[in-house]
Amino acid sequence: MTAGSAALDPDDGEAATPRSPLPASRGRDAEDFPPTSWTVARAAGVSQSTVSRALRGDPRVREATRRRVDQAARRLGYVPNSLASGLVSRSTGTVAVIVSDLTNPFFPSLLTPVHDELQLLGYRVVLLTERTDLPTGQETLRRLLDRSVDGVLVTTATLGSRFAGELQRRGVPMVLLNRYIDGLDVDRVVSDNHGGALSGTRHLLELGHRRIAVVRGPANTSTSRDRLAGLQEALAAAGLVLDPALVREGTYSHQSGYQHARELLRLPTPPTALVCGNDVVAFGALDAALSLGVRVPQDVSILGFDDIPMAAWEVFSLTTLRQPTGDMARAAVRMLAERIEHAGELGPGREQVFATSLVRRATVDRPPDPH
Repeated sequence: MTAGSAALDPDDGEAATPRSPLPASRGRDAEDFPPTSWTVARAAGVSQSTVSRALRGDPRVREATRRRVDQAARRLGYVPNSLASGLVSRSTGTVAVIVSDLTNPFFPSLLTPVHDELQLLGYRVVLLTERTDLPTGQETLRRLLDRSVDGVLVTTATLGSRFAGELQRRGVPMVLLNRYIDGLDVDRVVSDNHGGALSGTRHLLELGHRRIAVVRGPANTSTSRDRLAGLQEALAAAGLVLDPALVREGTYSHQSGYQHARELLRLPTPPTALVCGNDVVAFGALDAALSLGVRVPQDVSILGFDDIPMAAWEVFSLTTLRQPTGDMARAAVRMLAERIEHAGELGPGREQVFATSLVRRATVDRPPDPH
């Protein structure tokens, strides 16, 4: 056996203690050099690859070996470089999560279960932001393609998103959560946005509303498009057509809801109900009504979408369509983990659609009596 070679253990690839000397110190003590995986392997009597597997918790490494490697690493003060380890194992144990505006309380309610589930599965999280009203920068794409992450969870994809298509073309494991992109054959986890808007609008119609306005989100998102389609279908079934003068398009923000609701409520014949793109838009609409002295729900009903935790606060008590964000997040993480573990083996993109449900609170009631 030549110097530096080691006999491999046939069970898990562990090796006998290497006999090669420490790297030349060039006049300095070996202790002056930062410890490496090689020096940990030498101290623990295993191969460098076993050090990498043991420190990232690979179940194929025997418990006794893992403890020996861990003790050696602690004694030497070795801190593994996750990127360097990834170059050997082709795994970094890191997942990138793409989000939009973090000031929108919807995303923390979605990201908390995403983070918890990824942590449970042993992954670290890198958070990257993408604005739906701006093109994705090349820097974001570069970070996703430099092999520093094992997979990508996209929560804010726009219908014309280029980076998602490029990730698919490069074979990066990816799952779309919350939104999808037409024609992109990747895994996706969404709620039934169309069905939710359909049932919410039916509820308004059953209460007697006929002049229904919409403050929608960006048209370049699947959520906004599908929710508008569900509303239009409910109106058509009742023999009604959505009046273009009662439709406003904006961002999923309080400011958008406030501005557009004020415009609608100041019309000569204002709507009796506002269907909002999401709960945050609905909060803006509630503030707009308050600023104009319009009573909710006596003068106008306001319907949200998502059922974020704030919607249940007594100050809002918002009637809304609930998305099971926790279940959706956990399903998306598990789907992504399967893609990472079985790259290229799972076939075409899979889809999970979660049902929505109407949550009745205090912002929706019958329309005011006509005078």
